[in-house]
Amino acid sequence: MSRPGLYGLMAEFDTADGIVRAAREVHARGYRKVDAYTPYPMEEVTEALHLHKTRVPLVVLCGGILGLLFGWGLQWYTAVVDYPINIGGRPTYAWPAFVVPTFETTVLFSAFAALFGMLALNGLPRPYHPVFNVPAFARASRDRFFLAVESGDPKFDLDATRTFLRSLGAVEVSEVDQ
Repeated sequence: MSRPGLYGLMAEFDTADGIVRAAREVHARGYRKVDAYTPYPMEEVTEALHLHKTRVPLVVLCGGILGLLFGWGLQWYTAVVDYPINIGGRPTYAWPAFVVPTFETTVLFSAFAALFGMLALNGLPRPYHPVFNVPAFARASRDRFFLAVESGDPKFDLDATRTFLRSLGAVEVSEVDQ
């Protein structure tokens, strides 16, 4: 089991191939609360950890639908209920005139939903993360590769996970405190 105040374990690798192999092994072993930190984007690590699932498209769709309903509803309410004007005998509910502004509110709400949904789902803004407590993590943006296994993972056992990460060829395995 893990001790209180422990965020997890972090394994340091010195090669890109090493972290890719380790990520595959960690996922194959059943760990799911895992994150990788690399100096440049690596699609292989993302695929190995199966991290492609995202809810941002659903959030954007909901924002777009909300924008469509808001744009159309605002124009309908203004033209039909609040301030109806008879212009040349045309009906107050002239839907073709509503199309372009409704499209614009749909795009606007979708864009805001994408921005704020992405920030919320990524837990941003987050000025501090527990992995910053590991001194070696300062090299993550230069030449080292890190794989962190959170203590909240159901398969996490402090000693067994540490031994497993070392067996994957990690240069160093560090405890990450909260």
